[in-house]
Amino acid sequence: MTQSITIRRPDDWHLHLRDGAMLQAVLPETARHFARAIIMPNLVPPVVTAKDAAAYQSRILAALPEGADFTPLMMLYLTEDTDPADVAAAHASGLVTGVKLYPAGATTNSASGVTDFDKVRPVLEKMAEIGMPLCMHGEVTDSDIDIFDREAVFIDRVLDPIRRATPGLRVVMEHITTKNGVDYAKSQGEDLGATITTHHLIINRNHILVGGIKPHYYCLPVAKRESHRLALLEAATSGDATFFLGTDSAPHTDENKESACGCAGVFSASNTMSCLAEVFESQGALDKLEGFASLHGPAFYRLPANEKTITLRKGDPVPYPASIPTEDGPVTLFDPGFPLHWQVD
Repeated sequence: MTQSITIRRPDDWHLHLRDGAMLQAVLPETARHFARAIIMPNLVPPVVTAKDAAAYQSRILAALPEGADFTPLMMLYLTEDTDPADVAAAHASGLVTGVKLYPAGATTNSASGVTDFDKVRPVLEKMAEIGMPLCMHGEVTDSDIDIFDREAVFIDRVLDPIRRATPGLRVVMEHITTKNGVDYAKSQGEDLGATITTHHLIINRNHILVGGIKPHYYCLPVAKRESHRLALLEAATSGDATFFLGTDSAPHTDENKESACGCAGVFSASNTMSCLAEVFESQGALDKLEGFASLHGPAFYRLPANEKTITLRKGDPVPYPASIPTEDGPVTLFDPGFPLHWQVD
């Protein structure tokens, strides 16, 4: 029985670090294991220009623990006023890795997102021309669409039409949650990738609702039926390079999660690698973990894989704290609901 596994150091292709005191508290949790991460730009106000991205990058680097080896990969927040020339210049300089599209109102701090997709067509055409990836929060926000159907409808109404109208546009379907997302990603070519979160491999919607509401499992996109979780699990552990890790680790204080209108987000940065090793081992797919966590993402983003490695070892259950402290209050860590026997050396 395998008791250790060594893989190239992983990357996180979808991460929320927030800003200020929260950034200071959560950044070490990611930098401990991950070499790089795509940093979400949905701050208040959002990161919409190259100048904004440079300033945010500086704050992240200043918050790194001494000796940490971590590179933040910056994103721009797409609005209907985004300047294609600014996007292209930021990409050419190496400052910005991609652009994030939020449908307006889809998730936390997305009010500045896109309502009329025709208005961002010039930006998308410029991105296709220069090979710059577009990362999409794949949900419609129409009030008549059930929240559990938002992803499937988005694929039909928004994603597929945008890709057909913009040949060559490189797109990441972020945090897919449905078999619909898996099937669409599998059916497309190399210009499409899809990230899968740690928590969506483990929880379904019953975890949120059965036996009382569990606010720390509430996220957007919301977890779906068990059949969808199993489709995600099969995709992540298959070795298919279309699929790679994006934790969507999204910290909120307990006060903001456990309220009458609780925030969406699961904080998983601290124990993601332990969770993933457990999940992949359960599927007899430990040999596929390196691809999912360390190789497929860099290949899609046309970056080299990390040269350094990490080793995970299996032993007695790993004691993770229930939460991490911040100046604004505790942030609860994702609880997978089963013991974690794997940990990074």
